[in-house]
Amino acid sequence: MGLISDSRDLLNIVLAFCILWLTIFIVWFIYYLAMIMREIYNIVKEMRQRVKKIDEVIAAFKDKIEHSASYLLLIGEGVKKLVEVIKEKTKDKGEKKIRK
Repeated sequence: MGLISDSRDLLNIVLAFCILWLTIFIVWFIYYLAMIMREIYNIVKEMRQRVKKIDEVIAAFKDKIEHSASYLLLIGEGVKKLVEVIKEKTKDKGEKKIRK
C-alpha cells in the first residue's frame, strides 16, 4: 500500500500542506505585528519624554518670567531714582558753571 491510494488522500495531503503554510504565514504576520506595536510603544514613550521635557522648560521659563516681572518694578524704581540723581547732578553742575 502506498501513501496515496485515492484522490481523497491527495486532497488531505494538499490541505495539510496549505494549513502548514497558512500557519507559518499567520505566525510571521503576528511576529511583525508585535514588532510594529513595540516600535509604536517606543515612539510614544519617547514622545512622552520629549513633551515632558518641553513642559518642564516652559514651566521653568514661566517661573523665570514671573520672578523677573516682580523684579522689574524694583529695577524700574531704581532706574527712575538714578535718572533723578543724574538730573540733579547735571543741574548742580550747570548752576555752578553759571555762578563762575
